Amino acid sequence: MQVGSRRCVVNPVSGDGEHADYVERLMRARGFAVEETQGAGDAVEFGRQAGADGVSEVAVCGGDGTVNEVLRGLHDADHLDEVTLSVVPAGTANLLAGNIGVTDLQHGVEVADTGETRSVDVGVADGHPFLVSCIAGLPADASVATSGDLKGRFGTLAFLITGTQEALEFDGLDLSVAAVGEDGPFTWSGEAMCLLVGNARKFVERGGQADMEDGLLDVAIVERMPAGNLVAEAIGHRLLARDTEGVTHVRARDVSIDGHGDPVTFSRDGELAEHETLDVSVAERTLDLRVGSSYEPDPT
Repeated sequence: MQVGSRRCVVNPVSGDGEHADYVERLMRARGFAVEETQGAGDAVEFGRQAGADGVSEVAVCGGDGTVNEVLRGLHDADHLDEVTLSVVPAGTANLLAGNIGVTDLQHGVEVADTGETRSVDVGVADGHPFLVSCIAGLPADASVATSGDLKGRFGTLAFLITGTQEALEFDGLDLSVAAVGEDGPFTWSGEAMCLLVGNARKFVERGGQADMEDGLLDVAIVERMPAGNLVAEAIGHRLLARDTEGVTHVRARDVSIDGHGDPVTFSRDGELAEHETLDVSVAERTLDLRVGSSYEPDPT
């Protein structure tokens, strides 16, 4: 495949699994060569190969996890700053698509073809990139526990159902957090129910889309909340007011997290990993991303 070409990676089993033929037909008509994943790790390899081939545009049809896999492959090939990425949402939650103004499959195809391009930040955790968020604690544990069958039956509600069950048994995390914030150094230490680090996503004030072009991460530390509220707010990614008791918020360029010798499960856009310590930073305006017309470069 020639340098400068368009390539689309399709996960045929994302979401309801009924989109593959439709999307592939539409993307080929717009000049995209289509590659379909068959199993775990394929999207990473397709991203890596696209980088090695010098492809200038990569579209991803799938959920946030598939987008993250392609992103990791492009990162491995040192190609993030030389590619334009687009998202055709076909997953269960599609958080990234929602935050960049892409509403559905058809709209995603149109945006991938002719949408506006913005240079956005990429979060980096332990050398691995993410676009939406890196979370630890109850939401990550619920993500681990939620079965594919439950997700198939209830969609995003599955995380709420599982989270309610998990909250009854969750003991919290003993963490220390140090950050270089927009207002200077920041430190926090104590027991947390969850730690939420957002790049495309923010978890306080009005919630929803964060500023993806400001070189900062939106960090929320939830110390304590009634279980029902915690699940509805944190897992449902709804509003956490700045003045909510037990919630600490900081916007930071670099964040260091210490689990005091205990492994902590983190979810980077759905990719799970355990770390006793974790460093999270921002690669400012590293990636060109196609966005929908409702995307806000400077959300307030």
